[in-house]
Amino acid sequence: MRILSQRHSVANVSYGMHIRGFLAAVALLVATGPATQPPASPPTRTAVVASSRYLQFVITSDLHYGITRRAFRGDTNVRAARVNSALIAQIDAVSSLVLPRDLGVRAEQRVGAIDFVAITGDIANRADDGVQRAAVSWSEFREGFLDALTLRDGSGRKSAVLMVPGNHDLSNAIGAEKIADSARDATSAMEMYNRMLHPAELRTTATYQYPRDHIHFSVDQGNVHLAFLNLWPDSVERAWLEHDLARVPTNRPVLLFAHDPPNVDPRHFINPNGAHDINAKDRFENLLSDQYRDARAIPEAGLTTGGDGAKSATDVEQRDFVTFLRRHANIKAYFHGHSNFHEFYDYRGPDGDVKLPTFRIDSPMKGARSAADETQLSFELVTIDTQTRRMTVRECLWNVERGRVGTPIRFGASRTISLR
Repeated sequence: MRILSQRHSVANVSYGMHIRGFLAAVALLVATGPATQPPASPPTRTAVVASSRYLQFVITSDLHYGITRRAFRGDTNVRAARVNSALIAQIDAVSSLVLPRDLGVRAEQRVGAIDFVAITGDIANRADDGVQRAAVSWSEFREGFLDALTLRDGSGRKSAVLMVPGNHDLSNAIGAEKIADSARDATSAMEMYNRMLHPAELRTTATYQYPRDHIHFSVDQGNVHLAFLNLWPDSVERAWLEHDLARVPTNRPVLLFAHDPPNVDPRHFINPNGAHDINAKDRFENLLSDQYRDARAIPEAGLTTGGDGAKSATDVEQRDFVTFLRRHANIKAYFHGHSNFHEFYDYRGPDGDVKLPTFRIDSPMKGARSAADETQLSFELVTIDTQTRRMTVRECLWNVERGRVGTPIRFGASRTISLR
């Protein structure tokens, strides 16, 4: 593992992150090398200085550059670049809001500084059925989201953007059933890898190799540890996380960020059949590190079940994750995308023997609810008191007045949990 100096991490602002000053006592875990085994040496963290007891961040997901939305603000067939530009304009406005009277952390106070913006994957839509290549989608994301962001952290610097990949980003890199070989394009995965991990030798679309180049990293802020995972905590991610958490005090709360929900999508496992390849018959995408064990075929129902712990198509795989959770009682919450709707719920595992507060994030392009009703479009604002160890997650409805540019954000549901 290459050790990064503080000077080096701060200098990497061209990779889209102003690290210095974005978190109090921040530590960025840099994990390089094969993703098929834990790092050979202890995780290396680069400490920086910030000024507040509060950690605040915005989280969104499933931007899906490359497709169109059926209707948005009075127009039809609206491109993702336009919808996401409207989203970032609203995210940029969040600092000026006053938090609602909901008994949550910092209730009725001005939002103020935002330490970072998190995106839990699917920045580029899969390049099938005529959808543009990932390189084009990433260019639109860079220009319309990364460059357009004006939020500031507590030190007055541009808020960082922290990203993990979704299944669409990774399928573009390795190929999928409907992606022609000529359309395979690792750009979005490669860019995330370089920007988040800062490897000694930057990957190119030719040298980025998945699954070797998993995108996972962690950040410490005061009394909170944030772990960003590659797609879902499969066996490789759990091994990496086990190594990461070995250096985290057991009384320090841990938050997990991933693309897939805890009741993971079965399609993302390795095909258990025949040559274990990606094919139209079996429909597996070969994105996770483990073979699917529940059955030999994906059931027609249960691909993305809700948050109530109901039986799903991945009970065997989930039990491995639940066992991991039991060993690490300081894992206090889980944030994810993929399901494309907003929800606060408790993940209870396939057997109902665990309770993990979980926060599902809406998609501006594929919302299960907001696609039909654009007034339900939302992102989430998270405020953490690192001293009292309380966290409030607030739904931010960002398009409540149809067709109006600059519509004010309205706070929706909120949930406050203890991180003790």
